[in-house]
Amino acid sequence: MFHALQAAGRAAAIERAVLLLNHVMAAEPAATARMRTHAGRCIRLQFDGWPQILPPWPPLAFRVTPAGLFEWCDDEAPADADLRITVDASNPLLGLLQLATGERPRVDVSGDSALAADIVWLLDNLRWDVEDDLARVFGAAPAREIARLGRVVAAGLRAAARRFAGTPSASPAPAEAAPR
Repeated sequence: MFHALQAAGRAAAIERAVLLLNHVMAAEPAATARMRTHAGRCIRLQFDGWPQILPPWPPLAFRVTPAGLFEWCDDEAPADADLRITVDASNPLLGLLQLATGERPRVDVSGDSALAADIVWLLDNLRWDVEDDLARVFGAAPAREIARLGRVVAAGLRAAARRFAGTPSASPAPAEAAPR
C-alpha cells in the first residue's frame, strides 16, 4: 500500500513539474518555436548512481508536443530515446547544494545534437517571470514587493548553501555608508 501511494505521489509531482515547465515555456515564444522543430522526439532523463536506500525514480521520459511543449511519457516511453541525459546522482544532497549555488551537476548527454543544443539553449535562456504571475493574482505593487522579498530570501539561501558546500561566494555587496 505504501509503495502504491509513493508511486502515485511521485507521478503527481512529475506531472505538476511538467505543467510548471510548460507554463514557463508558453510565456517564451522563442522557446516553443525552437522546440516545435523537434515535435514527437523523446528525451530520457536518468540518474546514475542513485543511492539504493532511497526510492527509485520512475521512468523519466518526455516527448516534445507539436506545440513545442513537453509531456511526460510515464510508462509509454520508447526504449530508444532521441536524446539521453544522464545526471550523476551518487550524492543527491551535494547535487541539490550545487543547484542551489548555481552550479550544474555532472551531466552526460548522448543522442541528437540539434535537440541537445536546443535543450541547452532552454537551460541557459528560459526564466520564470514569477513577478508577472504574482501580478495577475495580487496586482503589480504587491507582486513587486513579494518578488523582491523572494530574491532576498533566495540570495540568503544561495549564500548559506555556498558556505555549507565550501564554495567561494560571489563578492559581497558593498556595505552602505552609515549616516553621519
